[in-house]
Amino acid sequence: MKYLLLFLSLSIVAANGYAQKFKKIFNGKDLSGWNIHGTEKWYVDKGELICESGPDKEYGYLSTDKAYKNFVLELSFKQEANGNSGVFIRSSIEGVKISGWQVEVAPLGEHTGGIYESYGRGWLIQPKPEDEAALKVGEWNNMRIVANGGTITSYLNGKQMVSLTDDKIGEGNGFIALQIHSGGGIKVRWKNIRIQELP
Repeated sequence: MKYLLLFLSLSIVAANGYAQKFKKIFNGKDLSGWNIHGTEKWYVDKGELICESGPDKEYGYLSTDKAYKNFVLELSFKQEANGNSGVFIRSSIEGVKISGWQVEVAPLGEHTGGIYESYGRGWLIQPKPEDEAALKVGEWNNMRIVANGGTITSYLNGKQMVSLTDDKIGEGNGFIALQIHSGGGIKVRWKNIRIQELP
């Protein structure tokens, strides 16, 4: 019995230690620690981060102040309208021309969880069509992105969507950013944005 209790105690300590390594990068109050690029709308409502198309109907981005190389990123999103968005990693920007890699957030059947290289090679990998059913339309979805060296793995609602190893991605470094796609009519809610940096 004492060995079982010791094992359980160590498991709890290990689990707590792992959890404590995660850090919130959205405080639920304002856009502290983030930068707006473009004229589209970014604001906080009831503890949630909202991205919404503006009158210009152009691309818009919200990037972290800090650059992140290797990490586990977790967040929740809910697509209220259209929902064509994404999460950029290891990225940089000039105006609204972003360079980096996007983990797609899009309407059903449009490759949420896939990896797209902006202003580069385009689609690098898309989820299997049958896996795209993991997206909960009109509901909250949980996304997890693991970036470690040249390997990027995405998960949606606990299901692995894609995993890609690529030398160019491995050389990349830069901020994390959320996107509003061009075209107008887009509104997405985000919450529970947290990150665990890896060695």
